[in-house]
Amino acid sequence: MRDLGEGVVRFQRDVFPGKADLFARLATTHRPGTLFISCSDARVVPELITQREPGELFVIRTAGNLVPPYAPGADGVAASVEYAVAVLGVEDIVVCGHSGCGAMTALAEGHDLGALPAVADWLRHVGAVDAVPTRDVAALVRANVGAQLANLATHPSVARALVERTLTLRGWVFDIATGSVEHVGFSSPVAGTPVHQ
Repeated sequence: MRDLGEGVVRFQRDVFPGKADLFARLATTHRPGTLFISCSDARVVPELITQREPGELFVIRTAGNLVPPYAPGADGVAASVEYAVAVLGVEDIVVCGHSGCGAMTALAEGHDLGALPAVADWLRHVGAVDAVPTRDVAALVRANVGAQLANLATHPSVARALVERTLTLRGWVFDIATGSVEHVGFSSPVAGTPVHQ
């Protein structure tokens, strides 16, 4: 905790003064252009990878960068997606997987998750395991990004925005060792909608 406190002091002393005008604008304006959905993995930092300033990305981080298909009821991921699309009006959603993902490794290698029931239940949203018969982790990471893009399209706010052509879905895989980003596509259930560039 001491390191975090020291970081706050350095931020206030060394960083904030140079960005004071930006933060003054952000105090009254929230208009990110992109919803960025990434893994909770501490090695994947959306703002660092994309070199975005505060206020430019609306970020959701979940284990395995998973987005459950839409279902009625309380769901923090669904609420965040809906808010980003319907209220903030983001124009792009990026689902970003990454190399060495622990969630995908556990599935690909058939790890026993009996002692982690919440994790096991959450990972049922991957939905791409059967599409990768070799259980290759890198292949599963890519397939999972495509599956999560398809799950996103089941959310009413996303489906409407896709039909209205005001939203583009994009799939990325970030390689931690090299810093490279691979683009991954998927087949949209809405014909003729923008899904990837």
